Amino acid sequence: LFAIFAFATCGGYSGGLRLSVDCANKSESDLNIDIAFAYPFRLHQVNFDAPTCEGKHREKLSLIGDFSSSAEFFVTIAVFAFLYSLAATVVYIFFQNKYRENNRGPLIDFIVTVVFSFLWLVSSSAWAKGLSDVKIATDPDEVLLLMSACKQQSNKCLPVRSPVMSSLNTSVVFGFLNFILWAGNIWFVFKETGWHSSGQRHPPDAMEKQSSSYNQGGYNQDSYGPAGGYNQPGPYGQVDEYGQSQSYGQSGPTSFANQI
Repeated sequence: LFAIFAFATCGGYSGGLRLSVDCANKSESDLNIDIAFAYPFRLHQVNFDAPTCEGKHREKLSLIGDFSSSAEFFVTIAVFAFLYSLAATVVYIFFQNKYRENNRGPLIDFIVTVVFSFLWLVSSSAWAKGLSDVKIATDPDEVLLLMSACKQQSNKCLPVRSPVMSSLNTSVVFGFLNFILWAGNIWFVFKETGWHSSGQRHPPDAMEKQSSSYNQGGYNQDSYGPAGGYNQPGPYGQVDEYGQSQSYGQSGPTSFANQI
């Protein structure tokens, strides 16, 4: 949707400006000089006639600049991004099994998303610079400087109407919004790839290290062995009420636990 707005607001633009040249000789004046231009902004091909204020002679002039490369590049990226988004939507809905087969679909989708994110950034930046140049080239005050009649102080040259650039400004905004959307979508597409799933698994070496750390810890060591002093036999001679002597070899808590 944002891609449609991007190429529609740029590719469908047409605008113009109006100037007036009031000569000292009123019969030679022209108060309505209309200059129209449109996408792809090859301004050097936009011609118009202007009075010279020297008799009935008129001069043929043209605007300055060719900004078609940045404008066409921007519109081309927007069109291809829209077509790819449309095709990807169809695949997601109707060919989900084919999309996930051999993990090839997510990998292709991830690579294309990264490429389009980069292209959106480049094309939007280039078109923003191109639009700035278009505004300068179509500024009525700059166009008046091209007329020889306006170089004479006896003549009055005034801008009547300036071109409206609101839709072109909107196209630049949509261009950068598309970049943000595509760049943000990289993470969600990356989670569908095998690279993300493989990164979430524990490597076998790490599992072995964890198990060996438990085996080497103090849990498997017999802390109640001979070094602990509890298993050392200690004869205790006791005489019961029948005069019999009993000798007990105590082996500490371990022996007691075994008897229990």
